[in-house]
Amino acid sequence: MTDSLHTSHTYELAPDTLGAIRTMLDAAFHGDFGDEDWDHGLGGIHAYVRDERGIAAHGSVIMRRVVHAGRAYRVGYVEAVAVRADRRRRGLGGRVMAALEEVIDGAYAFGALSASDDGAELYRARGWQLWNGPLQAFGPGGVVPLPDEEDSTYLRPSRGRTLPAADQGALLFDWRDGDLL
Repeated sequence: MTDSLHTSHTYELAPDTLGAIRTMLDAAFHGDFGDEDWDHGLGGIHAYVRDERGIAAHGSVIMRRVVHAGRAYRVGYVEAVAVRADRRRRGLGGRVMAALEEVIDGAYAFGALSASDDGAELYRARGWQLWNGPLQAFGPGGVVPLPDEEDSTYLRPSRGRTLPAADQGALLFDWRDGDLL
């Protein structure tokens, strides 16, 4: 069996496929992938690679609202990107990201993600740019600054579009439970 790349919306994935993806993510993140992290990756488009052992790589892109300089954007936010330990550094992460970037290019103003130190190299190599401005989220009690996310948030313009300018203000993300970015 060869590697096969699949893209599907969450609602199209069978329960056993979703379970296999979650199991792979739990292992890839060494048990540091909680229920809120899982929830953040649902409701959008999943790109995953299946091999003879099961799910070898996964990522998803979901819609988030981001306000910048008085304008609200529909943003493709990348979540739950991982490659199974035995298949790392063989291009599977790039294949998953290429599929997700195609979705971003076709459906969103720009892409955004929060990168781990290990993942940042992949994103930079693919043209993702570190956001050099302030980050905030709309919270139940008002705007919440996110200074701890400012060195790990990357953006990617969609085809033919430009990214927001950091000197024009913060990116304000919609609220969610768990990690805000």
